[in-house]
Amino acid sequence: MKRKLVSAIGLAGILMSVAACGGGSDDNGKDAGPEGSKGQTLTVWTMDGSAPAQWTKDVQAAFEQKTGAKVKFEIQKWDGIQQKITTALSESNPPDVIEVGNTQTPSYAATGGLAELGDLKQEIGADWTPSVSASSVYEGKQYAAPWYFANRIVIYNKKIWAQAGIKDTPKTRDEFFKDLETIGKKTDAEPIYMPGQNWYFLDGLIIGQGADLVKKDGDKYVSNLGDPKVSAAMEIYKKYASYSKAPKDKDEATPQQAEVFAKGKTGAFIGMGWEAATAVTANKAIEKDLGYFTIPGATAGKPESVFLGGSNLAVAAGSKKQDLAKEFLKIALSDKFEGELAKLNGIVPNKESLQSNLQGNAVAEAAAPAAAVGGTTPLIPEWAAVENTPNPIKSYMTAVLNGKAPADAAKDVEAEINKRLAQKN
Repeated sequence: MKRKLVSAIGLAGILMSVAACGGGSDDNGKDAGPEGSKGQTLTVWTMDGSAPAQWTKDVQAAFEQKTGAKVKFEIQKWDGIQQKITTALSESNPPDVIEVGNTQTPSYAATGGLAELGDLKQEIGADWTPSVSASSVYEGKQYAAPWYFANRIVIYNKKIWAQAGIKDTPKTRDEFFKDLETIGKKTDAEPIYMPGQNWYFLDGLIIGQGADLVKKDGDKYVSNLGDPKVSAAMEIYKKYASYSKAPKDKDEATPQQAEVFAKGKTGAFIGMGWEAATAVTANKAIEKDLGYFTIPGATAGKPESVFLGGSNLAVAAGSKKQDLAKEFLKIALSDKFEGELAKLNGIVPNKESLQSNLQGNAVAEAAAPAAAVGGTTPLIPEWAAVENTPNPIKSYMTAVLNGKAPADAAKDVEAEINKRLAQKN
């Protein structure tokens, strides 16, 4: 995953139907499984920044030793990747293994482009963290395997917090609000930078309230934005925003919130770990004052729920080497190499038991605890169109922050959400 949140966007263009091909033989009729794989080459697509060189080298060596086959990694750019994968999955000779965005997985599965991996789940996935594994399942069937993830944390200015007399980081949401209030009273700093349309943070709050953004109405999905639980999440968001001077009609990238924070006049912001580096690039002096903690939830024993962005690994339905591809996944997703990836890239691994590999990485240590209570946007192909610009949920957020009741603000945009959910994919 590039060092930004994997956004919840779906397939671009026309989604083509792909006929599933068996994995029992290659073009020459040879057994494509590990026993007959010597001399073969498996093609694996990974995204720019996902697979460190050392990890790639180690996995290649282990794969060749176990199977006798070679693996060829082909690095892909994020720009235009949805259409590129769609096209590849429709061809007769697709890449065998493909990294796909976790929220994009249902769209690829719906086309028939991904092979079912239920047997792999049974063999190696019994202890995958349920929240991170959910995106690899579509209509009850396993179409991918969870690979790695990232989520939002609190990035704060330790100097400002010390000036306010705050010694410990908060363990509950109410403690956090109290700290922000203290910063506002005892310093000249803006307690937190919270723009009105930090929509993925809101999604985490919605997950935490046990709500979903869509519901079934007969055989179709419709908006659930008017759910009282969604309203409760928005009220929490509104409380955060009350400690901020950020614009109510802008998101976290307009302006880039890390650059605002870098000026040294803001107590904290909620963002991705990579945004700390953005702040340091904008102002090197801020580096010594950076601190990180998990977004606190309602009680001390449970962090706030978060949106989990990340990647899954899938096998193309059209691959003629599906058995070999599964052998690759067994190696790449093994505790040894999943742990190595977590250590090298500082990402949340697919098992809680592997989070020990993050020790010493302050950003990753702050992110990891929330993974178990995280989630995503609705895992349906129809969802992609909802987030297209202008995102109606952002309009809803701004309306609430400007004083409109959440239920009334929801009514104003639900027709547009339903229209988008009804679009053919």
